[in-house]
Amino acid sequence: MSDAFPRPATGHVPVLRLGDVLLVTLQGDLHDGTAQQLQQDLTETISRTGVRGVLIDISGVEIVDSFLGRVLAEIAAQAKLLAARTVLSGMRPAVAITLVELGLTLPGLHTALSTEAALEFLGQTTSPSHPDSPRQESP
Repeated sequence: MSDAFPRPATGHVPVLRLGDVLLVTLQGDLHDGTAQQLQQDLTETISRTGVRGVLIDISGVEIVDSFLGRVLAEIAAQAKLLAARTVLSGMRPAVAITLVELGLTLPGLHTALSTEAALEFLGQTTSPSHPDSPRQESP
């Protein structure tokens, strides 16, 4: 079952509900105001629906700056307080390098190489030794 939570205003990122998981696919540059709105939308949607997972696919993102990195970490922290886990999938090597260069560790945020691996993790069907299994940043 898939429910979309439509966002009428331009600049909003669509949030899709897939069962017990919210799916967000980021494409291109995400402006600061849009990132903040996404953070608010996700927190409200988690609270309203009681989902237990948030999957943020960033395969369409070429650059992550310190602001977006902080917003992603804050989304994960807020989701955790609302009893949901957050997984970031599809990170490009250049994005990973930039995050390391900026000193952003994204505590509490799990990562996965693919959307499929992230969904498996959120469904708790992936074994920890699987090569595509999500990784968790140390606090």
